Order: sequence, then C-alpha cells, then structure tokens
Amino acid sequence: MSAEAEGGQITAPTARRRRARSADVERLDALEAGASSAFRIAGLLNIAAGLIWPLQALVISGLIASWIEKRGTPGSAMAAAVLFFVLAAARALIDHRAGAIVFAAADRIVAAERAGLIARESRRAAGGPASAEVGALIAQKLPMLMPYLTRYRPAQFRMAVLPPILLALTLSVSWAAALVLLVAGPLIPVFMALIGMAAKEASAKQMAEIGDLNALLMDRLGALVDIRLLDAGARIARDFEARAEGLRARTMAVLRIAFLSSTVLELFSSLGVAMIAVYVGFSLLGSIGFGTWSGPLGMQAGLFVLLLAPEFFQPLRDVAAAWHDRAAALAVAGELAAAEAEAPDGALGTGAAVAALPGPATIVVTGASVRRGNRSVRLPDLTLEPGDRVAVTGPSGAGKSTLLAALAGLVQLDAGAIRVAGAPLSEANADAWRARLAWVGQAPHFLDRTLAENLDLRGWGGDLGPALRTARAEDVVATLPGGLQARLGETGGGISGGEARRLMLARAFAAAPDVLLADEPTADLDAETADAVTAALMALSTTGVTLIVATHDARLIEAMGREVTLA
Repeated sequence: MSAEAEGGQITAPTARRRRARSADVERLDALEAGASSAFRIAGLLNIAAGLIWPLQALVISGLIASWIEKRGTPGSAMAAAVLFFVLAAARALIDHRAGAIVFAAADRIVAAERAGLIARESRRAAGGPASAEVGALIAQKLPMLMPYLTRYRPAQFRMAVLPPILLALTLSVSWAAALVLLVAGPLIPVFMALIGMAAKEASAKQMAEIGDLNALLMDRLGALVDIRLLDAGARIARDFEARAEGLRARTMAVLRIAFLSSTVLELFSSLGVAMIAVYVGFSLLGSIGFGTWSGPLGMQAGLFVLLLAPEFFQPLRDVAAAWHDRAAALAVAGELAAAEAEAPDGALGTGAAVAALPGPATIVVTGASVRRGNRSVRLPDLTLEPGDRVAVTGPSGAGKSTLLAALAGLVQLDAGAIRVAGAPLSEANADAWRARLAWVGQAPHFLDRTLAENLDLRGWGGDLGPALRTARAEDVVATLPGGLQARLGETGGGISGGEARRLMLARAFAAAPDVLLADEPTADLDAETADAVTAALMALSTTGVTLIVATHDARLIEAMGREVTLA
C-alpha cells in the first residue's frame, strides 16, 4: 500500500493529476455542449435504426423456420423477404441521416475551436507558446477530435440504450440466453476502462511529441543560415531522425493499445455469441430442455435469440473500437484547457481600420502592471507630452518590451491605468489610438505582399523614397530583385537582420505617426548605420513625433536625453 493510501491523504502530484483529468473531461464536455441538440437528435435516430433490427430478426427467423418446418408458401416467403429489405433500407437511411448530422456538428465544433485558437493567438502579445506548437494544435491535433465526436459519442449513446432493450427481448424468450449476455456484456466495459488508462497516457505523450517535433522544425528552419555556415547539417539531420523515431514509437504505442482493446472486445463478444449458438443448437436438438419460460425452445424463437446476440454486442464493439479515439480527444482537450488556462494577454480593440483618436498625443501611465505568466510586471509611471523623447533601459526580461506593448494596447493591464490623448486606453479607443502610432518590434515581420505594400500598410499611396532615405534603406531596396515589388519571406528571407530592421524603420517613418514605439531599433546595425538611424530618429522628433525607445545602445540613450530604467 502506498504512503498516500496509508496516510489517507492525497499528495500534491496526485491532486494535480486529478485536476488535470477533470479539466480534460470538462473541456471535452464543453466542446460538445454547443452541439448537444444535434447529438441528441442523431442519438435518437441511431436508437431508432438499432430497434429496426429486432423486427428484421423476427421476420427472417420466421421465414427460415417456415422453410425448415415446411409450412410456408412462396407468397408468404416473398412478402417476408420484401419486408426484410424494406426495413433494411429504412435502417440504412436513418443511419445515414444520423451520421450526416453528427459529422456536420463535429465539423462545426472543430471549425469553431480552430477559429477561436487563431483569433486568440493573433491577439497574443510577445511570448507564450511557440508558433509551431500552436500550429500543430490547430492543424494536426484538432482534427483528432473528429473520430471521437463522430464515432465514439454515437457508439456510447447506442451502448447505453440498445443492449438493455435487446437483453429484455432475449429475456422474454429465454432466461438462459439472457444470462449469458448479462455475464459476458459487462466484462467488455470493465476491460475497456482498464485499457483506457494506458491509452490516455500514450495519446498524451504522442500529442506532446508532435508539438515538440514541430517546434524543433520551426526553430531549425529559422536558424538554417547559421546551420549551413557551421556545417551542422548532418548533426541536425541526426537530431530530426532521433525525434522522428521517438514520434514513431509513441504512435506505435497508441496503435498497440488500440489493437489490444479491439482484441479483448472481440474475444468476449465472440465467446458470448458462441455460447448463445451452442445453447440454441443443443436446445433445438433436444439435448437441453431448460432455459425458457415454458416448453422447449422452438425453431423461430431460437433463431430470433441467435440473431439478437451479435447486435447486443455491436454497440459495445463500436465503443471499444473507438476507445483510442476518446483517449486522443482527451489529450487534445487537455492541451486546449492548458492553452486557455494560460490566459494570454489579448490586445485591446479588434484591429479594425478606424479614424485616428483626436486630441494631443499625450501619454500618462499611473500604477500600471501587466500579468506575465505567474508574475506581475510593474510598469513605470510616465507622463509624456507630444515631441518628448524617452529611452527605456534595463536588463533583458525587466519589461521593456512589455511597456511598449502596453502603451500600444497590445496587452491588457493587470492593474493601474494608461491615459492616451486625454482618455483611458480601452477596448473602445485602442484601434483609434493605434492609428496614430508606428511600431518597430524586435523581430522584423513581413506580410506575403510586395515590399511596397509592406512599407505602406495603411495604403496611403505616398512616395516611399523619403522614408527609405531617412532609414538608410535605399541600398537595401536597390539590391533586391524587383526593388519595391519584391516579396520577402515572413522574417525577411534574403536580407540580413540589420537590413530587415532598417526596412521596418522605413515603414514606421512612412506611416507619419504621432508616436513611435521602437524596440531595439539599432540592434543588428553596424556603428555607422546605427548612428544614421539615431540621427533619423532625432530628426523625426523635431517634427513633433513622440519617441519611446527600448534600447541598450548607449549612443541612442544619450541622444534621447531622457532615460527610464526598469529594474
């Protein structure tokens, strides 16, 4: 006995595991809640289709018994055959309709979850899970909910209703046959539950391995130039081979458990049907004279019971066959719950193009803080007037980028307030405030458009030459095939980090902002170009633009004139 059991207490790891299990189940239940009516209708249709089989069994058993006992006529046999096939067609149509309803509902659920994830991640500020992990969840893992919703849930509904009804029908003919079903049937869910514990753990490990492999791939693609320069291609290939082998092993573990569950199910269901067949056969031969309520078991009654037996086990077989689908769905639901529990700092506003917020471009920060994971980042109190310049300094991780994001309304405050243009920064005016801003982030990012469109995101159609000259980026454009019509990769493929940053500065200058927020604008630049960019920023300030720059560059800090240091 474990110390936990002896002490009568639940240890912290056990409590966390139980909370995780309940979070998985609760998240899975929440997924289904939005389409509960559709699943209910489909479930009722499945039950109706399942209840047609006893009628078919009654018809076919009567037809066969009449042939064997030589009491049927060709007309009655034809009528019975037509009735059987009519019932079969009705059952197929009902099953088809139920399947269509379930699939449409499941597709809506997965589409809604995918849209929600994309919307949430598009509003997330810097930090949080790697984009590769989120991409794996959206593209590879969410579709794993479909088999659960379309196979396991309908089978579970049928298992709850049809076996008791078929057991009651069997009991009305033979208590011995009903006893066999009553003993063999419950063993299947018991073994499924035992197997399911291992299936869930294996599926969770497989999900984690998929996310890790995607994150590794994106990381290595981002460092492809460095890998080639260091001639580390062979080592990277070996790393990928090892991780791919790990994913293969995880996948095979899931498949082994799935096959094991199917084997266990087939064993018990086959034994149950075989025992019914043996009982019916010996009863019809006269070797067994018990098991019925009155008199010996007749030919039609025996065939009827024998035909019901496989259908009694079929819902149980369907559930067992889809048991690994449930394990995979729980693993995905757990990741969804974990992603939601992180409570990402969503941007204020909707990102819509709106008119600029009126009034002087003043900024006042008072007692503000931002929640980052499990810690709160305290922002400095600031008061800035139009044309002010301030350098935000401090060690990495102190909150410089967080301050800039908060001033742009890209993260929500945990406490305090930020006032812009005389009004509190809020959902209602964040888009209008951002219409007056220009942003230069640490990581350059280009859309899948021409360079000209990237530099003129607001579509003003003005001359980009002055902005390029001010940012010292004219030579960058001149070396690109097609010039301003060139299309760069997402992170600026084909140009250096310093060149990409100069283009980002040109984009900011072209926007003619009232406030410029720049995160390390002179990073990755040589001393001469950094001095030129600093001079350009100072020239921009003389036009009344407010400059707020996070930097470690001593020359830029000195040029800004005012420094705010974060601890």
